Amino acid sequence: MDFKVVIIGSDANAYYMARACFEAYHKKAHLIAKDRLAFTKYSNILTIEYHQNLWDEKSFIEILNNYAKKHQEQILLISTNETYSLFLARNQKKIAKNFVYFQQDEKIIKSLINKEEFYKTYKNTSLSFPETYYIDALKNTLLPTMKYPVILKPANVIAYNHLDFEEKKKIYKIFSEEELKRVLENIKKSGYNDRMILQEFIPGNDSYLFDSVVYVDTKGKVKVISFAQIGIQERKKSMVGNAAALINGLNTFDGDVEKAKKNIIEFMENLGMNGFFEIDMKYDAREKTFKVLEINARQGRCSYYLVPLGANLIEIMVDDLLLHKELPFKDLKQKQLLSFIPKSALKEYTSNESFKKEAIKLWKKRVSPMECPLDKNFKRFLMMKKRLWHYKKEYQNSDWEE
Repeated sequence: MDFKVVIIGSDANAYYMARACFEAYHKKAHLIAKDRLAFTKYSNILTIEYHQNLWDEKSFIEILNNYAKKHQEQILLISTNETYSLFLARNQKKIAKNFVYFQQDEKIIKSLINKEEFYKTYKNTSLSFPETYYIDALKNTLLPTMKYPVILKPANVIAYNHLDFEEKKKIYKIFSEEELKRVLENIKKSGYNDRMILQEFIPGNDSYLFDSVVYVDTKGKVKVISFAQIGIQERKKSMVGNAAALINGLNTFDGDVEKAKKNIIEFMENLGMNGFFEIDMKYDAREKTFKVLEINARQGRCSYYLVPLGANLIEIMVDDLLLHKELPFKDLKQKQLLSFIPKSALKEYTSNESFKKEAIKLWKKRVSPMECPLDKNFKRFLMMKKRLWHYKKEYQNSDWEE
């Protein structure tokens, strides 16, 4: 069967999905992107075109349809962020028919994207959540009495992601009411005019964070599930909240992983959507519970670790969406290390000694999503080496406290 793969985006997510495509079919995915990001520069395993107006919804549809006119075969279409996922969800009748992608419900996808709606909508499900409050960024709202530190993050992720200001972070760890007021004032001045999420900080360093990737097929059944322990987060301000290193199949605590996976499967099969989903969690040792922080209605930035475990993300989508095959259920339990950072940074800055010991043991068989052995381009090789060197400085200069 002849088909094309089109990925919308140019970030790390877009690169490793193109990598998965090349590794599965020796086929170059075509990327349609807004910005020239380093993740997808100098690559020989993909093709790419840029459109500055891609975040404009009307232009988004026109750009996709213009591509479809030039290609009559079926086109597997993959989103890499919430903006594009939402555009696809509400414009299904306007997008060319030879595009094949997840037919997701706009209302449901909004309930996952908007964090206030997410926590309120799904509080009485099989999932557990941290204690959560909602505050208006534009008003002098009476702040709840909470034990500091607390976590602050935007409810409207799409609106927030489109802003650019000096003190911007993906999430904020706040240590006092004075600091909270100052950060809220900066966010207000940036132009953000929606609600903010204020959450209890669940005790524990980065290794208390966990990642699960789930695939729900077109029949609404979970066919793939992973469960990985994160050892260390990224430290750059805009990247805190993203895993820098994780190990699938590892849990250095006493939480019941099988129960957590059962609860995730129950939730996902009742949600009424198909596709890849990434669930971010933190283990609460006080209650021995994995509490959900967010669910992304797409594969996550680190989801490439499924590929060496025998679950190539592109191959799964092709088999389900294009070939309509019955997929086997895969509960991915084998240990697999994924790391964006060099071994020296992992050894120096990872707090959990058990995780660190396991990561060093698995290092030779690790995967780095951005480093594809088949992508033979010397400029890219040098750029990736430089990026690893920069990681050390990012950790040295970080003000993030676990």
